[in-house]
Amino acid sequence: MVELRKRKEAPAAQPPPPKKSNSVKSSTSSKTNGSVSVNAKLAVGDVITLEGFGGEIETQDGEKTTLKELVDKSEKGVVIFTYPKASTPGCTTQACLFRDSYSPLTATGFAIYGLSSDSPKSNTTFKTKQNLPYTLLCDPAASLIGVIGMKKPPKGTTRGVFIVDKEGKVLAAEAGGPAATVEVVKKIVGVEAAAPADVPMEGVSTGVEGSEVEKEVEEGKTSAQEVEQAQPPAPAVEEPASSNGAGARESTAPAEVAAQVADTAKKLDGTPAGGTPAAATPTPA
Repeated sequence: MVELRKRKEAPAAQPPPPKKSNSVKSSTSSKTNGSVSVNAKLAVGDVITLEGFGGEIETQDGEKTTLKELVDKSEKGVVIFTYPKASTPGCTTQACLFRDSYSPLTATGFAIYGLSSDSPKSNTTFKTKQNLPYTLLCDPAASLIGVIGMKKPPKGTTRGVFIVDKEGKVLAAEAGGPAATVEVVKKIVGVEAAAPADVPMEGVSTGVEGSEVEKEVEEGKTSAQEVEQAQPPAPAVEEPASSNGAGARESTAPAEVAAQVADTAKKLDGTPAGGTPAAATPTPA
């Protein structure tokens, strides 16, 4: 008789190990506490917490302010365009384009600001020379520039535009050229694009030197503060000598000497000062 052995039961299957979660914090949640990484990129539709976002900055007049205060004072939100270095060619073009579109853009309820890491002194000169109707914001520490994604490591500022509404919703956050940044704003706030106007460049160098400085700041190789500190002081302008001064007397001296020489020569020739030769005296026979 064959003995049947009982088959051993197979061991129970072990449950699969739990999968590692690949989830990351949402981009919005990591950008709403005001301490966003310098390299963070805001996306259209993100909602930021305005309180503390970007820290404290100041106007060209030295008045301290924050992004929240600017938004609170606006009717619908704020437009902030960033530029590498005040009074350089590209930045002047950009600032003047926003200047020329200021009325139709602000009529929509949005407030306009320029933002750079320049000092209040540099931005005051820039604003005055170009007759800019909006406030320029100074951010030497790049705290606000960084959180809106416009910092160019290690020291520069990217040209671009950032728009946020009253609820903290990001409507635009992108880099672009002088004309492109204005067109982005016009499209979002509902202003029809107009033919580009001639942009005056009075008082601004359009040479290679100015362009190279602007490029280095935009590429992050140097900062606006370093450029400002490296600039030599303006040379003293010499005032022209007064018409009644020594300069005038010196300039007339050669003419007086020439007249005296001519008068002496005429006398030697027998010609009186009046210019008519004297009649010859007849020689007695």
